[in-house]
Amino acid sequence: AVLVQDFGVARLIRAVCPDLQIHASTQMSLTSAETIAVASQIGLSRVVLARELSVGEIHKISAQTDMPLEVFIHGALCVAYSGQCLTSDSLGGRSANRGHCAQACRLPYELVCDGQTRDLGPVRYLLSPQDLAGYSAIGDLIDAGVSSLKIEGRLKTAEYVANITRHYRLAIDQAISTGKVDVSQQSRREMELSFSRGFSPGWLEGNDHKRLVPGLTSAKRGIELGRVIKSRNNQLQIKLAAPVALGDGLGIASDGEAIQGGRVYSLTSESGESGRVAEQGCTTWIGFGKGEIDWQDVHPGNLVYKNDDPKLNRKLRQSFSGGDPRQSRPIHLQVHAQAGQS
Repeated sequence: AVLVQDFGVARLIRAVCPDLQIHASTQMSLTSAETIAVASQIGLSRVVLARELSVGEIHKISAQTDMPLEVFIHGALCVAYSGQCLTSDSLGGRSANRGHCAQACRLPYELVCDGQTRDLGPVRYLLSPQDLAGYSAIGDLIDAGVSSLKIEGRLKTAEYVANITRHYRLAIDQAISTGKVDVSQQSRREMELSFSRGFSPGWLEGNDHKRLVPGLTSAKRGIELGRVIKSRNNQLQIKLAAPVALGDGLGIASDGEAIQGGRVYSLTSESGESGRVAEQGCTTWIGFGKGEIDWQDVHPGNLVYKNDDPKLNRKLRQSFSGGDPRQSRPIHLQVHAQAGQS
């Protein structure tokens, strides 16, 4: 199939190649059964609904149409209706609708009200939504009649695709067999490590703008490991909120917004024992390479994040590495032969 935003393009495709399947992109912003009826009239065979709909609204739409419905379940969210943002083009000369978003919504902004600048403290990223992680709504979306779930994959790595699709495949199977989804803490951490600006249910549970846009950061930070207790000789001490291993990538938030980091060179317990892995709940000294960290910017209370896990990456890579994939399908032959005839 081809995925299109423009109704005119859809009509053109239908005229040029009547047998080609056409799917409505989420950029069409189809938010009602009436708009889907128009899409059906011009020959579209599947609709990716606007990401701004709640489960309840999707349920009402599904009850009024026979069109197969597809819903975004995981990935980045836009502050504008998907596909309708002109900020990237007007400020950066790059069209978001052509896959070249300048990410203007990820920049820090000030709030000016009646000519007065409001002091929002650390809240500066006023237009940057957290990422959608809608696994808890899978059962409700199945009940609502949704045909398929869509995971954002643009500009993402193969490891990201392998990781996120694996977890959602398991969640869908769980929802179908048990009627509910129970994503473990480990599974959530693995998904956050692939990419996360912080997870939220997006609009699937309705509008909750403070939850969707906390405004504290706009970048991927990873899993929060804990806060710096103290530092010494290229090491910092924290109480771990998640496991960490040698070679993991960590980020340390400074007193400002900047994050610096590096690889884990050593792990030492409070009793002085060294190891390759430190478990959740342990108070641990984490060592970095000489010169990797500017220790003048590291102070007690700074947050520490785990943002890369080489062991997880290797496991994900093995899941899709190997020889070139080959597809085979059965062939049935009926042969007639006669002696002396070619």
